[in-house]
Amino acid sequence: MTWLVTGGAGYIGSHVVRALRSADLQCVVIDDLSSGHEQFVPRDVPFVLGTILDGSLVLQTLQDYEVTGVIHVAGFKYAGVSVQEPLRTYEQNVTGTARLLAAMESADVDRIVFSSSAAVYGTPDTDLVTEETPKNPQSPYGESKLIGEWLLADQGVARGLHHTSLRYFNVVGSGDPTLYDSSPHNLFPLVFTALVEGRTPRINGNDYPTPDGTNVRDYIHVVDLAASHVAAAQRLDAGQPLEPAYNLGSGDGVSVGEIMATVAEVTGIPFTPEIAPRRAGDPARIVAAGDLAARDLDWRMRHTLREMVETQWIATRGASQPSE
Repeated sequence: MTWLVTGGAGYIGSHVVRALRSADLQCVVIDDLSSGHEQFVPRDVPFVLGTILDGSLVLQTLQDYEVTGVIHVAGFKYAGVSVQEPLRTYEQNVTGTARLLAAMESADVDRIVFSSSAAVYGTPDTDLVTEETPKNPQSPYGESKLIGEWLLADQGVARGLHHTSLRYFNVVGSGDPTLYDSSPHNLFPLVFTALVEGRTPRINGNDYPTPDGTNVRDYIHVVDLAASHVAAAQRLDAGQPLEPAYNLGSGDGVSVGEIMATVAEVTGIPFTPEIAPRRAGDPARIVAAGDLAARDLDWRMRHTLREMVETQWIATRGASQPSE
């Protein structure tokens, strides 16, 4: 059995690839390298350079490698930027997913694990998000992910597609010093870049009704996330039932203030964060319950906050070193 990992050269996708290989599952990667890195793909894993918008290429890949299931990680992942670039977001995340599903139908591939997002919830009016929390995406990115879930569900009704969607929150850390998060928008890379460049990291608001006044969010280690993708793939291979969607969250979360203190401790760079005004619409606390994923997908928080910061700092520092 072979799994196609779309976006397998990216930060999350490359960790999924390694988790598949650790479980002795064969895989092939397709990635257009718009945000991924070819060196993230292990040398013994077939790599196809291209976009999922190219349905013919996807179909050929499915057939050439006798793919039996897909882990769909590829997509345009920047919620803030999506507001300025909605058409690009919808093309990559909605049209791309539709073309992938069409190619899967043509190749008789009927299993898919979809990389969804907490963005489908928008800004919920509860501080503990479950899978039943109302969906209210507030960006084209969040909307596109929810539409992706609908596409899978509709294809399940129409063509018997076996599927599940994994909604995750803030993914951090690294499982390999050579794999790093190169996003220009995520918190950890922003903080690390500021420190390396001699700037002081910033906190947006310290007057929230939380223990230290800063936002509380769910941060999960990328290795734990990848393990649940593999568990979902294995259940699909075994014909075992899965929920349509799962939250991958900690159940309690950590504050931005705690993260800053841990970063200073791990990096050895002492700093006092600058305090900026609150960002409009930022809730005090959003944390996800991961009970269903714990029941079905071996989901659990295997890494501490310190380990999250430490592993990502090591990978980031390695990426900043000049090649020999």
